[in-house]
Amino acid sequence: MSFKEQLDSGKFVVTAELQPPKGIDLSELFEQAKRWKGRLGAINVPDLQGAIMRLGSLSASALLQEKGMEVIYNLSCSNRNRLTLQSELLNAAAFGLKNLLLLQGDPPSIGDHFEAPPVFDLDVMGLLGAAKRLQEGYDLVGNDLKGKPAFFVGTQINAAAQGAQLEAELVNMEKKIREGASFFFAGSIYNPSLLEDFMKKAAHFKTPIIASITLLKSVGMARYISKHVEGASIPDAIIDRLLRAQDKQATSIEIAADLIADVKPLCQGIQIIPIGWENLVIPLLDRVGL
Repeated sequence: MSFKEQLDSGKFVVTAELQPPKGIDLSELFEQAKRWKGRLGAINVPDLQGAIMRLGSLSASALLQEKGMEVIYNLSCSNRNRLTLQSELLNAAAFGLKNLLLLQGDPPSIGDHFEAPPVFDLDVMGLLGAAKRLQEGYDLVGNDLKGKPAFFVGTQINAAAQGAQLEAELVNMEKKIREGASFFFAGSIYNPSLLEDFMKKAAHFKTPIIASITLLKSVGMARYISKHVEGASIPDAIIDRLLRAQDKQATSIEIAADLIADVKPLCQGIQIIPIGWENLVIPLLDRVGL
């Protein structure tokens, strides 16, 4: 069953991020994907996440799909102009990739090539519009295409927004739906009550939302995320659990399992973000019965 068919059917969908390697040795990528096969509804393949130079999402997604995996190809605005973004979308269609996650992307200043100039010729709304127009059969300047692609398009939202920021996020969500977004990935959830509030306000959109759950590897990581990642304030109770933990991996699974139990009734799926702990994804799924 395709990712679209899973969401259209109302099924609770489980996905996980699988980072392409920094190089061209794909053996670990393929081995991990094989271990996940049958347990995940789709594998989400990041695009230069954290502005770290590595193998791109396009080739990794195409090769994983060749091996029978359901994949979500990621494309971000940060390092490409509108010519390249449109071309990459056509490249994806030529490889038979259907599922797209279109993102703003990370500025190069935070990554390992910090002197690289950022691009951001289009923002994520513009990229959604480009994908929509290509599917209608023409490019951003109105030129006709010879053969048009067909995609299942999603993007990201901040479901932990509060106050005026929450209202702005809902306005943007409506605009993104008008530009062709058919599903949303929510950023990592650490406070389920914020997700619950967001879901109530967004219910009338009737668009699937998948909540992200990050495996927290240390107190330092949790504090860094809480301080520097927008919309990712981590409650003191979670940081205290990590601080007291004798077995960090076991405690990370426990925290993630508790969060999944809390968010599962609220949304239509979860995305597990393992950040190097890909071997813990299956134990986590076993623990929560997914």
